[in-house]
Amino acid sequence: MSTVRDSYDYVIVGAGMAGDAAARGIREVDPDGTIAVVGREPTAPVTRPALTKKLWTDPEFTFDQVWLHTAEDTGAELLLGESVVAVDLAGRTVTTDAGITFGYGRLLLATSGHPRRVGGLEDSGRVIYFRTVRDYERLRDLAGGGRHVVVVGGGYIGTELAAALVQNDTRVTLVHPASTLTGGTFPAGLAAHLERMYVERGVEVLGGARVASGTSGPDGVTIVLEDGRELAADAVVVGAGLEIETDLARSAGLDVDDGVVVDDRLRTSDPSVYAAGDVAQYPDRILGRRRVEHVDNATTMGRQAGRNLAGADEPYDHTPFFYSDLFDAGYEAVGRLDSSLETVEDWHVDPYDTGVVYYLDGGRVAGVLLWNVWDATDRAREVIAHQTDVRPEALRGLIR
Repeated sequence: MSTVRDSYDYVIVGAGMAGDAAARGIREVDPDGTIAVVGREPTAPVTRPALTKKLWTDPEFTFDQVWLHTAEDTGAELLLGESVVAVDLAGRTVTTDAGITFGYGRLLLATSGHPRRVGGLEDSGRVIYFRTVRDYERLRDLAGGGRHVVVVGGGYIGTELAAALVQNDTRVTLVHPASTLTGGTFPAGLAAHLERMYVERGVEVLGGARVASGTSGPDGVTIVLEDGRELAADAVVVGAGLEIETDLARSAGLDVDDGVVVDDRLRTSDPSVYAAGDVAQYPDRILGRRRVEHVDNATTMGRQAGRNLAGADEPYDHTPFFYSDLFDAGYEAVGRLDSSLETVEDWHVDPYDTGVVYYLDGGRVAGVLLWNVWDATDRAREVIAHQTDVRPEALRGLIR
């Protein structure tokens, strides 16, 4: 933004989807208050899931559709390419790494986190820790044309990137630490089915593998795995999860556990400071206190935080879902997906075609996976909240 005021009614730290949703939530309650959004990325807020999904797989979804138009829609002033490095709770001010200090009436922390580093790999021209719209642009430049990209990480981002790249004329090697791809999340049979899907589509899957080191030059990257194998590639893209950013809150004196601790109004231990999105540990009305790193939580919680910043004083009572699209398969899920839990599988057609997996913990349903089953997340929430009979014969058929 071109001008920095001495003070704003609302300051949002974090220019991601939670920050955008918060600005919109503020405007639902307060049409005139001044809003500043501070983001360390140099670009304005975007619809982040498109960076690993639609931009690669939907020819009708174009790059200009990723922008959320936060400033245009809400009148918020954006301070981009800067980070807030200090919060003074007593003085109600924030200070950026550019040395700018300004005041706030109410403050929202929507800081999310940084990509987790692996194997001493340094972010460079050909090594991308995937997170931002600029990372997407760099990867696009390095992919296609039969070039070889190594994807590191078998979780949410890694599996989506591997599927996206191999569908865009790229040779893909997927390096992940589990014995079976998604084996820590899905039951053994489904995980094996999904891994076969990747192999059949042309992805080289290296399970039980970790990166020990890597070197990047002008013409390519060589990475060395812990077992000594070397992989030469045109690029390496890492999707190994986030390191959640809580240092700012902790140094300010706010309560921090696994994330910034908030109440059901999304207030922190300081009544003028709220938190939302990936960074917020909140009391879920169904699943208990938790922290969620998915877009439905970011946008829904961000909107509610914005409304509450502006005085709505409403509870955040949404239990978020998450989803992924992997080749011709897709899923939505609510709650905890952990293959170490007891599971009940209810396949509607052939195994691994269409069906529901229930994850059980302590005699209750802790999570529901909807595999190629759509528009059923509300029903999944009802099952988690109220289903007390968890015998297989009682669970099968509950969701169709």
